[in-house]
Amino acid sequence: MDAFFASVEQLDNPSLRGLPVAVGGGGKRGVVAAASYEARKFGVRSAMSGIMAKRLCPNLIFVTPRFDRYKEISKQIRNIFHEHTNLVEPLSLDEAYLDVTQHKKGNPSATLIAQEIREAILKRTGLNASAGVSINKFVAKIASDINKPNGQKTIPPEAVLPFLEALDIRKFFGIGKVTADKMYGLGIFTGADLKKHSEDFLIENFGKSGRYFHQAVRGIHPSEVKPERVQKSIGAERTFKDNISSEVFLESKISALAEELAKRLGRSKVSGKTITLKLKYSDFNTQTRSKTLPYFIADKDLIEETATKLLYQEGLSNSVRLLGISMGKLNNEKKEAIKGPPMSVQLHIDF
Repeated sequence: MDAFFASVEQLDNPSLRGLPVAVGGGGKRGVVAAASYEARKFGVRSAMSGIMAKRLCPNLIFVTPRFDRYKEISKQIRNIFHEHTNLVEPLSLDEAYLDVTQHKKGNPSATLIAQEIREAILKRTGLNASAGVSINKFVAKIASDINKPNGQKTIPPEAVLPFLEALDIRKFFGIGKVTADKMYGLGIFTGADLKKHSEDFLIENFGKSGRYFHQAVRGIHPSEVKPERVQKSIGAERTFKDNISSEVFLESKISALAEELAKRLGRSKVSGKTITLKLKYSDFNTQTRSKTLPYFIADKDLIEETATKLLYQEGLSNSVRLLGISMGKLNNEKKEAIKGPPMSVQLHIDF
C-alpha cells in the first residue's frame, strides 16, 4: 500500500488531502510512523523523530495513529488477495507476498493479476496500491518500489539478471546504510560489482549475509510464500516522555510492560523460555540482555522478576529513552504452517 497509514487519514479526512501529513507524534519524544507523499518531498520519513520531521517540513500536520482503522482496511485488502490465491504471506498491515502460480480465476498473466488486484483495492477502499511481479520474493519486493506510488513493475524471468546487475546496491532488499557504506569502501556500487566477488569473499566481509548476497544478485531466492508464519517472539515496549537515568525508576516500567506482555501471550495462547530486555539510550544506542529459562512461562510475576534481574545485570551506560521486554523460544514451534507448492514443481505462469 502507498503511504498506508497517512493515506487512510487523508481518505477519512478530506481536508488533509494534498497536504503534508505524518502519522505519529510531533512532540519532544514523538516519532513518525508514516508520512504522506506530500511530506516525503521534504525528506520526512517513517521512524524519524517528530522534531526532525517538523524541522524539515514546518507545515507538517501530525495525526494520532488509529490502528483499529488500519487493521479494518487491511482485512478488506487481504480478502481481495484471497479471492485470487490462498498463498498469501502478510508482512505487515500494508504489505504481503502472493504466489499466483495457481490462480483461482484462471488468469494466465501475473501482470494482469496484479493490475486486477490493484483496481479492486482502489474500488473497495479508495486507496492506491503498488505491486512488483517477478520470479521470486526477493526480486518482486524490489520491483514493488520502482513505480511507487500507484504503479507496478514486472521483471520477467529473462530480465532478472540484467535488472539485478544494473541495480544500485542500496536498492537491494536487506542492504541498509551501514552495509552499503561498507560495500562502497570495497568498490561495490551495483549488482554487477557485487556479482564479481566470490561467496567466500562476501562471507568473510559480511558474515552469514554474504551467502545471501551472493545468491540474491544471481536471482536465487528459494523462499516459498508461506501463508502462516510461526510467530517467533512477542514483545512490548514503551518510549518515555523524559529519559530515565536510574534503575529504580525503571522497575515500575518493567512491571507495566510485564503485565502487557503477559496479556499478549495469553491472547496468543503461548508461553516462552527466553526473556529479552531491550534498552534504547538517549544517544540512540540499543542494548539487549537475555536469559533463557529451563521451563516455559507466561506469568506476569515471573516475567517481571526475570526482566528486573536483567536490568541489574550491569549498570546503565546512559539515560534510557525506551524500554522493552520480549518473550522468545515460544512453545508454538510444532504448529505447522500451510505451505505453498514446492519451488521445484511450480507450474508455469506467463508474466
